[in-house]
Amino acid sequence: MPKDVLVVEDNMIIALDAEDIMRKFGVGTVRSASSVAQALREISDRPPEFALLDVNLGTETSFEIAKRLTEIGVPFVFATGYGEQVAFPPEFLDAPKLRKPYSIDSLRAAVAR
Repeated sequence: MPKDVLVVEDNMIIALDAEDIMRKFGVGTVRSASSVAQALREISDRPPEFALLDVNLGTETSFEIAKRLTEIGVPFVFATGYGEQVAFPPEFLDAPKLRKPYSIDSLRAAVAR
């Protein structure tokens, strides 16, 4: 398990739930960001070992964050809601995706990859 995870999620309840789940299976530090700008600052300050990226962040998407993480070699998984129709850029068509609401087991598997 990574020691430091960044959760990018604009819904506070979902972010807190993800943090709680990750702590239960041994992630040391879980940081949260609710916007692209905040996430990029977190990454600049201290790159995480892994990131969970909600695709839809209100009026923006997490694709810019994914590009930055790819540039610096940090693994990530996208989280998408049921029925969410998001057009993924070509470079992220094969990126790992996790359906929300996610279970403890599916989140553990995604983080452990």
